[in-house]
Amino acid sequence: MKRTRIIAGLAAVAVAAVGLAGCSSSGSASSDTIKIAYQKFGAFQQLDAQMKVVKKQYEKDNPGKKVTLVPIQAQGNDFYTKLALMNKAPATAPDVMYEDTFLVKADAEAGYLLPLDKYTDKWDEWDQFFDNAKQAGQGDDGKIYGVPMGTDTRALWYNKDIFKKAGLDVPWKPKTWDDVLAAAKTIKEKQPDVIPFNIYSGKAQGEASTMQGFEMLLYGADGSGNTLYKDKKWVTGSKQFEDSLKFVKDVYQGGLGPTPQQALDTNVGTTIAQTWLPKGKLAIDLDGSWQSGTWLKSGTAPWPEWNDVMGQAPMPTQNGQAPGYNSMSGGWTLAVGAKSKNPQAAFDFITSFLDKDGSLKYDTENSQIAVRKDVADDPEYTAANPTFKFFSGLVENTNFRPATSDYSQVSNAIQVAMEAVMTGQQSPKDAAAAYDKAVTQVVGKENTVSAG
Repeated sequence: MKRTRIIAGLAAVAVAAVGLAGCSSSGSASSDTIKIAYQKFGAFQQLDAQMKVVKKQYEKDNPGKKVTLVPIQAQGNDFYTKLALMNKAPATAPDVMYEDTFLVKADAEAGYLLPLDKYTDKWDEWDQFFDNAKQAGQGDDGKIYGVPMGTDTRALWYNKDIFKKAGLDVPWKPKTWDDVLAAAKTIKEKQPDVIPFNIYSGKAQGEASTMQGFEMLLYGADGSGNTLYKDKKWVTGSKQFEDSLKFVKDVYQGGLGPTPQQALDTNVGTTIAQTWLPKGKLAIDLDGSWQSGTWLKSGTAPWPEWNDVMGQAPMPTQNGQAPGYNSMSGGWTLAVGAKSKNPQAAFDFITSFLDKDGSLKYDTENSQIAVRKDVADDPEYTAANPTFKFFSGLVENTNFRPATSDYSQVSNAIQVAMEAVMTGQQSPKDAAAAYDKAVTQVVGKENTVSAG
Protein backbone atom coordinates (compact mmCIF):
# COMPACT_ATOMS: atom_id res chain seq x y z
CA MET A 1 0.00 0.00 0.00
CA LYS A 2 1.47 3.33 -1.02
CA ARG A 3 1.66 5.92 1.65
CA THR A 4 -0.75 8.86 1.70
CA ARG A 5 0.57 12.05 3.24
CA ILE A 6 -2.23 14.58 3.17
CA ILE A 7 -1.91 16.52 6.38
CA ALA A 8 -4.56 19.17 6.35
CA GLY A 9 -6.54 18.70 3.18
CA LEU A 10 -6.07 20.58 -0.03
CA ALA A 11 -5.23 23.79 1.79
CA ALA A 12 -2.04 22.25 3.14
CA VAL A 13 -1.13 20.97 -0.30
CA ALA A 14 -1.62 24.43 -1.78
CA VAL A 15 0.54 26.01 0.91
CA ALA A 16 3.21 23.34 0.46
CA ALA A 17 3.31 23.85 -3.28
CA VAL A 18 4.29 27.49 -2.93
CA GLY A 19 6.33 27.19 0.26
CA LEU A 20 9.44 25.40 -0.94
CA ALA A 21 12.19 27.80 0.03
CA GLY A 22 14.86 28.01 -2.61
CA CYS A 23 13.17 25.54 -4.95
CA SER A 24 13.20 26.47 -8.64
CA SER A 25 10.19 25.38 -10.65
CA SER A 26 12.50 24.21 -13.41
CA GLY A 27 14.39 21.78 -11.17
CA SER A 28 18.09 21.08 -11.62
CA ALA A 29 19.34 22.71 -14.79
CA SER A 30 21.56 19.76 -15.67
CA SER A 31 23.20 16.67 -14.26
CA ASP A 32 26.03 18.92 -13.14
CA THR A 33 23.68 20.48 -10.56
CA ILE A 34 22.33 18.47 -7.64
CA LYS A 35 19.54 19.63 -5.38
CA ILE A 36 19.54 18.88 -1.65
CA ALA A 37 16.22 19.06 0.26
CA TYR A 38 16.23 19.08 4.06
CA GLN A 39 14.39 20.45 7.06
CA LYS A 40 15.23 23.83 8.55
CA PHE A 41 13.04 24.35 11.58
CA GLY A 42 13.57 24.74 15.31
CA ALA A 43 16.37 22.44 16.39
CA PHE A 44 17.34 21.71 12.77
CA GLN A 45 19.22 25.00 12.30
CA GLN A 46 22.58 23.29 12.83
CA LEU A 47 21.82 20.99 9.91
CA ASP A 48 21.39 24.01 7.64
CA ALA A 49 24.76 25.38 8.71
CA GLN A 50 26.50 22.08 8.03
CA MET A 51 24.80 21.73 4.64
CA LYS A 52 26.28 25.08 3.63
CA VAL A 53 29.76 23.98 4.70
CA VAL A 54 29.53 20.68 2.80
CA LYS A 55 28.14 22.43 -0.29
CA LYS A 56 31.14 24.77 -0.38
CA GLN A 57 33.64 21.96 0.07
CA TYR A 58 31.90 19.69 -2.45
CA GLU A 59 31.91 22.38 -5.14
CA LYS A 60 35.59 23.07 -4.43
CA ASP A 61 36.47 19.37 -4.71
CA ASN A 62 34.35 18.86 -7.83
CA PRO A 63 34.96 21.72 -10.29
CA GLY A 64 32.00 22.30 -12.57
CA LYS A 65 29.55 20.67 -10.15
CA LYS A 66 26.97 22.82 -8.40
CA VAL A 67 24.83 22.21 -5.33
CA THR A 68 21.46 23.87 -4.82
CA LEU A 69 20.29 23.78 -1.20
CA VAL A 70 16.55 23.59 -0.57
CA PRO A 71 15.94 24.21 3.15
CA ILE A 72 12.28 23.46 3.88
CA GLN A 73 11.06 25.61 6.73
CA ALA A 74 8.33 23.39 8.11
CA GLN A 75 7.56 21.33 11.18
CA GLY A 76 7.05 17.55 11.23
CA ASN A 77 4.15 16.49 9.04
CA ASP A 78 4.34 19.65 6.93
CA PHE A 79 7.95 18.85 6.06
CA TYR A 80 7.00 15.33 4.99
CA THR A 81 4.15 16.70 2.87
CA LYS A 82 6.34 19.26 1.12
CA LEU A 83 9.03 16.68 0.45
CA ALA A 84 6.41 14.32 -1.01
CA LEU A 85 5.16 17.09 -3.29
CA MET A 86 8.69 17.74 -4.53
CA ASN A 87 9.05 14.05 -5.37
CA LYS A 88 5.94 14.03 -7.55
CA ALA A 89 7.65 15.57 -10.59
CA PRO A 90 11.18 15.29 -12.06
CA ALA A 91 11.44 19.09 -12.25
CA THR A 92 11.15 19.49 -8.48
CA ALA A 93 12.38 16.12 -7.17
CA PRO A 94 15.55 16.46 -5.08
CA ASP A 95 18.74 14.56 -5.79
CA VAL A 96 19.44 14.15 -2.07
CA MET A 97 16.83 14.30 0.68
CA TYR A 98 16.81 14.32 4.47
CA GLU A 99 14.74 11.23 5.18
CA ASP A 100 13.24 10.12 8.50
CA THR A 101 14.00 6.42 9.07
CA PHE A 102 10.35 5.55 9.64
CA LEU A 103 9.52 6.76 6.10
CA VAL A 104 12.24 4.88 4.23
CA LYS A 105 10.18 1.77 3.47
CA ALA A 106 7.12 3.77 2.45
CA ASP A 107 9.05 6.19 0.26
CA ALA A 108 11.01 3.35 -1.35
CA GLU A 109 7.73 1.61 -2.15
CA ALA A 110 6.31 4.87 -3.50
CA GLY A 111 9.24 5.07 -5.92
CA TYR A 112 10.80 8.22 -4.42
CA LEU A 113 14.14 6.68 -3.41
CA LEU A 114 16.99 5.09 -5.35
CA PRO A 115 18.58 1.81 -4.16
CA LEU A 116 22.11 2.57 -3.05
CA ASP A 117 23.68 -0.89 -2.74
CA LYS A 118 25.92 -0.56 -5.78
CA TYR A 119 27.25 2.68 -4.30
CA THR A 120 27.60 1.58 -0.67
CA ASP A 121 29.34 -1.64 -1.80
CA LYS A 122 32.14 0.47 -3.27
CA TRP A 123 32.34 2.93 -0.36
CA ASP A 124 35.29 1.99 1.82
CA GLU A 125 33.73 3.62 4.90
CA TRP A 126 30.41 1.72 4.78
CA ASP A 127 31.72 -0.95 7.14
CA GLN A 128 32.17 1.73 9.82
CA PHE A 129 28.37 1.91 10.23
CA PHE A 130 26.75 -0.36 12.82
CA ASP A 131 24.64 -3.10 11.27
CA ASN A 132 21.46 -2.11 13.11
CA ALA A 133 21.92 1.45 11.86
CA LYS A 134 22.23 0.18 8.29
CA GLN A 135 18.94 -1.68 8.72
CA ALA A 136 17.19 1.61 9.46
CA GLY A 137 17.85 2.62 5.86
CA GLN A 138 16.60 -0.62 4.29
CA GLY A 139 13.44 -1.08 2.27
CA ASP A 140 11.13 -4.08 2.42
CA ASP A 141 13.16 -5.57 -0.44
CA GLY A 142 16.29 -5.58 1.72
CA LYS A 143 18.04 -2.94 -0.38
CA ILE A 144 19.69 0.15 1.13
CA TYR A 145 17.83 3.40 0.45
CA GLY A 146 19.32 5.72 3.06
CA VAL A 147 22.67 6.30 4.76
CA PRO A 148 22.13 6.79 8.52
CA MET A 149 23.18 10.08 10.11
CA GLY A 150 22.59 9.31 13.79
CA THR A 151 20.02 7.82 16.09
CA ASP A 152 18.32 8.86 19.30
CA THR A 153 16.51 7.76 22.43
CA ARG A 154 13.87 9.40 24.61
CA ALA A 155 13.49 9.99 28.32
CA LEU A 156 12.35 12.49 30.96
CA TRP A 157 14.16 15.81 31.23
CA TYR A 158 13.51 17.52 34.57
CA ASN A 159 14.47 20.83 36.15
CA LYS A 160 16.43 20.09 39.32
CA ASP A 161 15.92 23.58 40.74
CA ILE A 162 12.14 23.32 40.41
CA PHE A 163 12.18 19.86 41.98
CA LYS A 164 14.18 21.05 44.98
CA LYS A 165 11.86 24.01 45.54
CA ALA A 166 8.89 21.62 45.43
CA GLY A 167 10.53 19.31 47.98
CA LEU A 168 11.06 16.48 45.49
CA ASP A 169 14.09 14.21 45.50
CA VAL A 170 17.02 14.97 43.22
CA PRO A 171 18.18 12.88 41.47
CA TRP A 172 14.67 11.83 40.52
CA LYS A 173 14.06 8.13 39.93
CA PRO A 174 10.41 7.48 39.08
CA LYS A 175 9.52 3.79 39.04
CA THR A 176 5.97 3.90 37.62
CA TRP A 177 3.66 6.14 35.62
CA ASP A 178 1.96 7.07 38.88
CA ASP A 179 5.31 8.32 40.21
CA VAL A 180 5.57 10.67 37.23
CA LEU A 181 2.04 11.96 37.72
CA ALA A 182 2.59 12.33 41.48
CA ALA A 183 5.66 14.53 40.91
CA ALA A 184 3.68 16.65 38.44
CA LYS A 185 0.83 17.04 40.95
CA THR A 186 3.27 18.14 43.66
CA ILE A 187 4.78 20.75 41.36
CA LYS A 188 1.31 22.01 40.41
CA GLU A 189 0.50 22.45 44.10
CA LYS A 190 3.80 23.95 45.23
CA GLN A 191 4.63 26.04 42.14
CA PRO A 192 1.40 26.95 40.32
CA ASP A 193 3.21 29.30 37.91
CA VAL A 194 5.18 26.35 36.42
CA ILE A 195 3.87 23.90 33.84
CA PRO A 196 4.41 20.56 35.62
CA PHE A 197 4.76 18.15 32.72
CA ASN A 198 4.86 18.05 28.92
CA ILE A 199 3.98 15.09 26.76
CA TYR A 200 3.47 15.85 23.07
CA SER A 201 -0.09 15.19 21.97
CA GLY A 202 -2.45 15.91 19.08
CA LYS A 203 -2.25 16.23 15.31
CA ALA A 204 -0.34 19.52 15.32
CA GLN A 205 2.78 17.79 16.67
CA GLY A 206 2.59 14.94 14.19
CA GLU A 207 5.07 12.16 14.77
CA ALA A 208 6.32 13.82 17.96
CA SER A 209 2.91 13.06 19.47
CA THR A 210 2.96 9.48 18.28
CA MET A 211 6.55 8.58 19.09
CA GLN A 212 7.73 10.90 21.85
CA GLY A 213 4.31 10.84 23.45
CA PHE A 214 2.06 7.86 22.89
CA GLU A 215 4.56 5.13 22.04
CA MET A 216 6.70 6.07 25.04
CA LEU A 217 3.62 5.04 27.03
CA LEU A 218 2.28 2.12 25.01
CA TYR A 219 5.54 0.20 24.70
CA GLY A 220 5.99 0.54 28.45
CA ALA A 221 2.42 -0.41 29.34
CA ASP A 222 1.82 -3.47 31.51
CA GLY A 223 0.57 -6.50 29.59
CA SER A 224 0.87 -8.30 26.28
CA GLY A 225 -1.01 -5.68 24.28
CA ASN A 226 1.71 -3.06 24.65
CA THR A 227 2.61 -2.81 21.01
CA LEU A 228 1.12 -1.46 17.80
CA TYR A 229 2.21 -4.19 15.45
CA LYS A 230 2.54 -7.92 16.08
CA ASP A 231 3.26 -10.79 13.69
CA LYS A 232 2.92 -8.38 10.73
CA LYS A 233 -0.56 -7.29 11.84
CA TRP A 234 -1.85 -4.17 13.57
CA VAL A 235 -3.04 -4.69 17.15
CA THR A 236 -6.60 -3.68 18.05
CA GLY A 237 -8.69 -4.01 21.21
CA SER A 238 -5.71 -3.28 23.45
CA LYS A 239 -6.28 -2.40 27.10
CA GLN A 240 -2.76 -1.00 27.10
CA PHE A 241 -3.71 1.37 24.28
CA GLU A 242 -6.60 2.65 26.40
CA ASP A 243 -4.35 2.91 29.48
CA SER A 244 -1.94 5.07 27.49
CA LEU A 245 -4.77 7.38 26.46
CA LYS A 246 -5.85 7.56 30.10
CA PHE A 247 -2.39 8.86 31.01
CA VAL A 248 -2.81 11.58 28.36
CA LYS A 249 -6.18 12.44 29.89
CA ASP A 250 -4.67 12.62 33.40
CA VAL A 251 -2.08 15.10 32.17
CA TYR A 252 -4.27 17.39 30.11
CA GLN A 253 -7.62 17.10 31.83
CA GLY A 254 -5.87 17.13 35.21
CA GLY A 255 -4.18 20.47 34.59
CA LEU A 256 -0.71 18.91 34.74
CA GLY A 257 0.40 19.86 31.24
CA PRO A 258 0.29 22.81 28.89
CA THR A 259 -3.16 24.01 27.95
CA PRO A 260 -4.54 22.21 24.89
CA GLN A 261 -4.13 25.48 22.99
CA GLN A 262 -0.44 25.62 23.89
CA ALA A 263 0.07 21.94 23.14
CA LEU A 264 -1.57 22.24 19.72
CA ASP A 265 0.69 25.11 18.65
CA THR A 266 2.94 23.76 15.91
CA ASN A 267 5.86 25.72 17.41
CA VAL A 268 5.52 24.32 20.93
CA GLY A 269 8.61 22.12 20.56
CA THR A 270 10.73 25.17 19.81
CA THR A 271 9.08 27.08 22.65
CA ILE A 272 9.87 24.26 25.08
CA ALA A 273 13.52 24.00 24.08
CA GLN A 274 14.27 27.70 23.71
CA THR A 275 12.01 29.30 26.34
CA TRP A 276 10.10 27.13 28.79
CA LEU A 277 12.99 24.92 29.91
CA PRO A 278 15.76 27.56 30.02
CA LYS A 279 13.49 30.05 31.82
CA GLY A 280 12.21 27.54 34.37
CA LYS A 281 8.63 27.55 33.06
CA LEU A 282 8.41 23.75 32.59
CA ALA A 283 9.39 21.18 35.20
CA ILE A 284 9.34 17.85 33.30
CA ASP A 285 9.59 17.23 29.56
CA LEU A 286 9.23 13.81 27.93
CA ASP A 287 11.54 14.35 24.98
CA GLY A 288 14.50 13.26 22.92
CA SER A 289 18.21 12.86 23.49
CA TRP A 290 18.85 15.70 21.04
CA GLN A 291 17.22 18.31 23.27
CA SER A 292 20.46 19.64 24.72
CA GLY A 293 21.82 20.33 21.23
CA THR A 294 19.75 23.50 21.30
CA TRP A 295 21.62 24.68 24.42
CA LEU A 296 25.20 24.04 23.32
CA LYS A 297 27.42 26.91 22.17
CA SER A 298 26.70 25.89 18.58
CA GLY A 299 22.95 25.57 19.24
CA THR A 300 20.08 27.88 18.39
CA ALA A 301 19.56 28.96 22.03
CA PRO A 302 22.82 28.57 24.00
CA TRP A 303 22.25 27.98 27.72
CA PRO A 304 25.57 27.63 29.59
CA GLU A 305 23.92 26.39 32.80
CA TRP A 306 21.80 23.67 31.22
CA ASN A 307 23.77 20.72 32.56
CA ASP A 308 23.63 22.09 36.11
CA VAL A 309 19.89 22.69 35.93
CA MET A 310 18.54 19.80 33.86
CA GLY A 311 18.49 16.17 34.98
CA GLN A 312 17.49 13.07 33.06
CA ALA A 313 15.51 10.01 34.13
CA PRO A 314 14.33 6.99 32.14
CA MET A 315 10.61 6.90 31.42
CA PRO A 316 9.37 4.14 33.74
CA THR A 317 7.13 1.30 32.67
CA GLN A 318 3.50 1.52 33.75
CA ASN A 319 3.77 -0.47 36.98
CA GLY A 320 7.52 -0.86 37.22
CA GLN A 321 7.52 -4.19 35.37
CA ALA A 322 10.65 -5.39 33.59
CA PRO A 323 12.78 -3.99 32.09
CA GLY A 324 11.83 -1.02 34.27
CA TYR A 325 11.86 1.69 31.60
CA ASN A 326 10.92 2.30 28.00
CA SER A 327 12.57 4.31 25.27
CA MET A 328 11.93 4.79 21.57
CA SER A 329 14.57 5.23 18.90
CA GLY A 330 14.49 6.68 15.42
CA GLY A 331 16.89 8.80 13.46
CA TRP A 332 17.47 10.29 10.03
CA THR A 333 19.18 9.29 6.82
CA LEU A 334 20.38 10.98 3.67
CA ALA A 335 18.84 9.35 0.61
CA VAL A 336 19.16 9.74 -3.16
CA GLY A 337 16.05 10.62 -5.11
CA ALA A 338 14.92 8.09 -7.69
CA LYS A 339 14.56 10.84 -10.30
CA SER A 340 18.11 12.17 -9.87
CA LYS A 341 19.91 12.88 -13.16
CA ASN A 342 23.27 12.18 -11.54
CA PRO A 343 22.91 9.65 -8.72
CA GLN A 344 26.68 9.18 -8.43
CA ALA A 345 27.15 12.89 -7.71
CA ALA A 346 24.26 12.76 -5.25
CA PHE A 347 25.83 9.81 -3.42
CA ASP A 348 29.21 11.56 -3.43
CA PHE A 349 27.57 14.51 -1.66
CA ILE A 350 26.20 12.10 0.97
CA THR A 351 29.62 10.57 1.56
CA SER A 352 31.09 14.06 1.88
CA PHE A 353 28.50 14.90 4.52
CA LEU A 354 28.68 11.56 6.36
CA ASP A 355 32.36 10.71 6.28
CA LYS A 356 34.01 10.38 9.68
CA ASP A 357 34.54 14.10 10.24
CA GLY A 358 31.10 15.07 8.93
CA SER A 359 29.33 12.44 11.01
CA LEU A 360 31.26 13.54 14.10
CA LYS A 361 30.22 17.14 13.52
CA TYR A 362 26.57 16.24 12.92
CA ASP A 363 26.32 13.90 15.92
CA THR A 364 27.99 16.26 18.38
CA GLU A 365 26.20 19.42 17.28
CA ASN A 366 22.79 17.73 17.11
CA SER A 367 23.21 15.57 20.23
CA GLN A 368 22.79 12.37 18.25
CA ILE A 369 23.78 8.86 19.25
CA ALA A 370 26.58 7.89 16.88
CA VAL A 371 25.93 5.24 14.21
CA ARG A 372 29.54 5.00 13.05
CA LYS A 373 31.97 2.90 15.08
CA ASP A 374 34.86 5.33 14.60
CA VAL A 375 32.73 8.26 15.77
CA ALA A 376 31.35 6.39 18.79
CA ASP A 377 34.92 5.63 19.88
CA ASP A 378 36.27 9.13 19.28
CA PRO A 379 37.16 10.98 22.52
CA GLU A 380 35.93 14.21 20.94
CA TYR A 381 32.47 12.66 20.60
CA THR A 382 32.30 11.12 24.06
CA ALA A 383 33.43 14.38 25.67
CA ALA A 384 31.13 16.62 23.63
CA ASN A 385 27.98 16.21 25.71
CA PRO A 386 27.60 15.00 29.30
CA THR A 387 24.27 13.30 28.47
CA PHE A 388 25.60 11.01 25.74
CA LYS A 389 26.38 8.23 28.23
CA PHE A 390 22.89 8.33 29.75
CA PHE A 391 20.98 8.35 26.47
CA SER A 392 23.25 5.78 24.82
CA GLY A 393 22.59 3.53 27.80
CA LEU A 394 18.88 3.44 26.97
CA VAL A 395 19.53 1.71 23.64
CA GLU A 396 19.65 -1.66 25.43
CA ASN A 397 15.88 -1.59 25.98
CA THR A 398 14.71 0.77 23.30
CA ASN A 399 11.88 0.14 20.83
CA PHE A 400 11.35 1.09 17.19
CA ARG A 401 8.27 2.11 15.25
CA PRO A 402 6.80 -0.34 12.75
CA ALA A 403 8.54 0.67 9.52
CA THR A 404 5.67 -0.20 7.18
CA SER A 405 4.17 1.67 4.25
CA ASP A 406 0.91 2.24 6.14
CA TYR A 407 2.48 3.36 9.42
CA SER A 408 2.00 7.06 8.69
CA GLN A 409 -1.76 6.57 8.43
CA VAL A 410 -1.83 4.55 11.65
CA SER A 411 0.25 7.28 13.30
CA ASN A 412 -2.28 9.86 12.19
CA ALA A 413 -5.08 7.79 13.79
CA ILE A 414 -3.12 7.78 17.07
CA GLN A 415 -2.76 11.55 16.95
CA VAL A 416 -6.51 11.91 16.39
CA ALA A 417 -7.21 9.69 19.42
CA MET A 418 -4.78 11.64 21.61
CA GLU A 419 -6.26 14.98 20.59
CA ALA A 420 -9.81 13.78 21.24
CA VAL A 421 -8.81 12.75 24.77
CA MET A 422 -6.65 15.77 25.62
CA THR A 423 -9.41 18.18 24.58
CA GLY A 424 -12.12 16.22 26.40
CA GLN A 425 -14.03 15.34 23.23
CA GLN A 426 -13.83 11.60 23.89
CA SER A 427 -13.09 9.28 26.79
CA PRO A 428 -10.01 7.05 26.50
CA LYS A 429 -12.31 4.07 25.91
CA ASP A 430 -14.22 5.76 23.09
CA ALA A 431 -11.06 7.18 21.51
CA ALA A 432 -9.43 3.72 21.57
CA ALA A 433 -12.51 2.22 19.91
CA ALA A 434 -12.44 4.94 17.24
CA TYR A 435 -8.76 4.21 16.66
CA ASP A 436 -9.48 0.49 16.20
CA LYS A 437 -12.14 1.32 13.62
CA ALA A 438 -9.88 3.78 11.77
CA VAL A 439 -6.96 1.35 11.61
CA THR A 440 -9.18 -1.46 10.37
CA GLN A 441 -10.42 0.81 7.59
CA VAL A 442 -6.85 1.75 6.63
CA VAL A 443 -5.22 -1.69 6.60
CA GLY A 444 -8.18 -4.07 6.28
CA LYS A 445 -9.55 -6.39 8.96
CA GLU A 446 -7.37 -9.25 7.70
CA ASN A 447 -4.30 -7.20 8.65
CA THR A 448 -5.35 -6.67 12.27
CA VAL A 449 -5.09 -8.90 15.31
CA SER A 450 -6.90 -8.63 18.62
CA ALA A 451 -4.76 -7.96 21.69
CA GLY A 452 -6.98 -10.32 23.65
